[in-house]
Amino acid sequence: MPEQKMKTTHSKHLPLNLLLGTIVVALALLWSSIAPYDRATWWMEVAPVLLVYPVLWMSRRSFVWTDLLYILIMMHALVLIVGGAYTYARVPFGFWLQDLLGDSRNPYDKIGHFMQGFVPALAAREWLWRRAWVRSLRVASVLAVCVAMTLSTVYELLEWLAAVLLGQGADEFLGTQGYAWDTQSDMGFALLGALMGMVLLSALHNRQMNQHKF
Repeated sequence: MPEQKMKTTHSKHLPLNLLLGTIVVALALLWSSIAPYDRATWWMEVAPVLLVYPVLWMSRRSFVWTDLLYILIMMHALVLIVGGAYTYARVPFGFWLQDLLGDSRNPYDKIGHFMQGFVPALAAREWLWRRAWVRSLRVASVLAVCVAMTLSTVYELLEWLAAVLLGQGADEFLGTQGYAWDTQSDMGFALLGALMGMVLLSALHNRQMNQHKF
């Protein structure tokens, strides 16, 4: 069956998953802001959350995302908020993973970079397809991975800029923990996340996009 182009959903109703996600994220932000390990690092880590959620609310009448995307965006936000509260190298769950895997470093930052590929790739896929910028879901999937990798590259460049401007003060934000190939592995995990998002969730994502009124 040939694939059909889809248009943007317009709705006067408040998406329930946006409301619930906002409540959860707001409570997590409040918790993390009380006594973060490093206040400057907290601001840098939660900045994407503080940017994305207002955009979701301001655009809710012109573009309603699928339930899947609202849930994934919330999960990504929670990963960032927890990393901001403890710094990535000190997240307790990361220490548990470190012991489980026998790793020499706290690997929580790799979860963050995995999500940095996983969630933006699916968001880009939905945007490209539903805005009818592409005619094929396969093409949308390929371009979505490219978008996620571009985002990962830009983020690594921002980390480099922070290192140049802040010097030692950027160590908590970078979270390299002495690993010489940290930048390359960060981008590798973002690529892995983007590819796994396409493989694991494409079918569910397609069904949810088809359930919207176009």
